[in-house]
Amino acid sequence: MNDLFEIEKIRVQFNETDALGIVWHGNYLKYFEAAREAFGRKYNMGYNTAKKNGFATPIVKSNVEHKLPLYFDEVFSVRAIYIPESAAKLKFRYEIRNEQNQLVCIGQTTQVFTDLSSGELSLVNPEFYDQWKLRYNV
Repeated sequence: MNDLFEIEKIRVQFNETDALGIVWHGNYLKYFEAAREAFGRKYNMGYNTAKKNGFATPIVKSNVEHKLPLYFDEVFSVRAIYIPESAAKLKFRYEIRNEQNQLVCIGQTTQVFTDLSSGELSLVNPEFYDQWKLRYNV
């Protein structure tokens, strides 16, 4: 099986930090999203792909585990790693590393497929997702 992942480089902005210049904990999910969107652009499995095929992919579960802080103006990398599932869902694991390659944060998200018009949860893989999985051998 191929490992599918994308790494996004980001610089901490002033408005993402608290009074001590440390990244506020809620922003890590935003960083995960940036890497997930970069993954979607690279592998053609982003929000627009789902939307074009009549689906939304809302996040139904997320977790974040903090190891070290990030500070204002620090450059870091976020890796989004696709986790294959047989069920109709998208799972990603994340790793955030600082410029010294120290592990700062890890996390995971789960997204499901819902019909754009009805909002109903898809219990089976949408056809476009099955085709995508075949293309990337996952």
